[in-house]
Amino acid sequence: MKTKYKIIDMHTHIFPDKVAEKAVFNIGNYYNLNMSGKGTVNDLMKSGKQIGVEEFVVHSSATSAEQVKAINDYIANTAKKYDNIIGFGTLHPGMKNPGAEVQRIISLGLKGVKLHPEFQNFCIDHPSMMPIYASIQGKLPLLIHMGDEKRDSSSPERLSRVLELFPSLTVIAAHFGGYRMWDDSSRFLLGKNLYMDTSSSLAFLKPEEAVNMIRIHGADKFLFGTDYPMWDHEEELNRFLHLNLTEQERYAILYSNAVRLLNA
Repeated sequence: MKTKYKIIDMHTHIFPDKVAEKAVFNIGNYYNLNMSGKGTVNDLMKSGKQIGVEEFVVHSSATSAEQVKAINDYIANTAKKYDNIIGFGTLHPGMKNPGAEVQRIISLGLKGVKLHPEFQNFCIDHPSMMPIYASIQGKLPLLIHMGDEKRDSSSPERLSRVLELFPSLTVIAAHFGGYRMWDDSSRFLLGKNLYMDTSSSLAFLKPEEAVNMIRIHGADKFLFGTDYPMWDHEEELNRFLHLNLTEQERYAILYSNAVRLLNA
């Protein structure tokens, strides 16, 4: 599927080839979804090429403090090999000195931080997370997984409390602000000073619901993301283009908002 649009995919996951199959299986098993991709960087490129993605923002979450440095090194090294990859690092609430790793993330050339409350076993507004937000604020954007059917650790209400405490924190609330928790996202997050991405939402929201959320929050604060390897690039772009948006709104969400945010 060739498209006239410039596209930056703000939400993708990759794993080292030797562990990718297991990682993808575990994610699919957790969400009870059939995964579309293999989770390797080569497969990401192949999938994104279908729609002409110009740049991919890639990341992976550490499930323990001990994994943080190795994952950040892997993402940074991959980004150096591919001129169309922008890497986000990871942190973990079990770390003793998150500020030092934030500085290392910056020195590695990574452009943001990704956190996943469920996989990393923390609640967004828990006191243990405050040093992490303080260390990121004003330095890097934070992409955070939002929403879960089984737990409320990544609920929109919890994020709204953090936004009050850290008004200068640049947040990208994934999945329209809350996977399977879109009513709460509308209640607690829409219109606030944060970005949202479209990943893992368009397959479930009615098109008119998605458009309504985009218009209330502002198309200038939405970012296109596929959540690869969960979804196929062509399918996700088709879902997005079926939304009744203006050409200006499409361009902003697919490309220009990400350029502004990342200085890409």
